[in-house]
Amino acid sequence: MDADVMVIGGSFAGMSAALQLVRGQRQVIVIDGRSPRNRFAAASHGFFGLDGVSPEEIHERGLEQLLRYPTARVIEGQASTAAQIEGGFLVTLASGTAFSARKLILATGLKDELPDIPGIEERWGQTVIHCPYCHGFELRNRPLGVLATSHLSAHQAGMIPDWGPTTYFTQGTFEPDPEQRDYLQKRDVTIEHAPVVEVLGEAPALSGVRLADDRVIELGGLYIGPKTRMASPLAEQLGCVFYDGPMGPVVQVDDLKQTTVQGVFAAGDMSNPMQNATLAAGSGVIAGFNAHRLLMQEDPARVAAQA
Repeated sequence: MDADVMVIGGSFAGMSAALQLVRGQRQVIVIDGRSPRNRFAAASHGFFGLDGVSPEEIHERGLEQLLRYPTARVIEGQASTAAQIEGGFLVTLASGTAFSARKLILATGLKDELPDIPGIEERWGQTVIHCPYCHGFELRNRPLGVLATSHLSAHQAGMIPDWGPTTYFTQGTFEPDPEQRDYLQKRDVTIEHAPVVEVLGEAPALSGVRLADDRVIELGGLYIGPKTRMASPLAEQLGCVFYDGPMGPVVQVDDLKQTTVQGVFAAGDMSNPMQNATLAAGSGVIAGFNAHRLLMQEDPARVAAQA
């Protein structure tokens, strides 16, 4: 085997998992595709000790710290396939290079499926956002909108007035039920039924949205809850079980972050129904601890050499 553990994904979850393992003196390979979900954001917020630091800088700091450990190896590339082999797992990269490891930690993340509305994609992660705790403070005290994408959008609209006066755009589809409507009224949320057809302003700034009836509503920020899908096919290839999360499929894990496939762990957004940087890093720590724990159980006679 090339490593004790292979970590697929080099963002917050994957690097956090790898750090625990190398500190346990285990041979670790990290396959880093360098296309994390947070790459569209200029800064990461709400991450204790790193608030306001860009995801790219956090990655570079983490990479530098990880590589101080002699058992760490980081390979830049895209993992294409994964399969069980005798004694572990084999992962093949898009380049054709293959690596084997006794255990796998999948931290390959999710992809956001944005609504097909002109102006959204070029503002994603800047003025079109999904999480008020991640980016809401930077858009505070200005008119804000919530674009409905699911039945959960009305709940999201009820949160946003803490950051600014809010309009809920139902898109003519996700109308609030009587209880939701009563709550939104108490929160002073304006309910707009005409669909948004265009986001306006000089990107990445946002000045408003155009509705299907050609009215323009002035806004300084727009929230959406995008549908999500797995960013990588590896979990499916390995036979991991999924369940339906609030916005898309989630890999089923136990309390130790092990999937339904023995020896395969999952961390980060792909395994967390609630998602942000801190939760991703925390789940990576749990996965790293427990991959190490499983190795110790399988090989109790192994002890570190005396200095």
